[in-house]
Amino acid sequence: MHGLIARTLQCFLQDTYGQTAWQEIAHNADIDFADFEAMLDYETRVVEQVLDAAVTRLDKPREAILEDIGTYLITHPNNEGLRRLMRYGGVDFIDFLHSLEDLPGRARLAVADLDLPELELTDSSPGQFLLSCHGSLRDLPGFGHVLVGVLRAMADDYGALVILDHRGALDGAEIVDITVVETDFAEGRDFDLGAALPARRSSAL
Repeated sequence: MHGLIARTLQCFLQDTYGQTAWQEIAHNADIDFADFEAMLDYETRVVEQVLDAAVTRLDKPREAILEDIGTYLITHPNNEGLRRLMRYGGVDFIDFLHSLEDLPGRARLAVADLDLPELELTDSSPGQFLLSCHGSLRDLPGFGHVLVGVLRAMADDYGALVILDHRGALDGAEIVDITVVETDFAEGRDFDLGAALPARRSSAL
């Protein structure tokens, strides 16, 4: 697994629950190093051990932690650059949804060896979408739940009223059901296309 993904998990735990919690989780996961390095590769098993230890330490379901990671990626000040990158996907939430299929390719442009699951968006009816995450069950377990958190945060960012439901797996892909009730439900967060990007550390997908 790419170290940037492992590093994101660590930064989420540190920024959300504190350094002491991270140290306890790392100890309970029986890893023999202090920090994940963004540019190294790790066995999926090692990252899974950390996630399992977080489930126990935080007393939260695995799916809830994964969704919280997705929300963290968009809302935490340390990840403002990623939030801005996602907002370039469209002028409203519907446009943003249609840009998701390009996300793995854009990620590879930024980090050449970062392979995210391929995404497929289908329209079943007006305002109703299915997002399929192909290969995530094999290569990046739980990525669909992270996407739910990302989508929920981006809906708030755009001011859209959206209902999201992780429907499990179908034919090897995680399926997320998306219902866009209203695109202009509330005032979205400020976003200026011309604003300079702040400096940031390697803590986001």
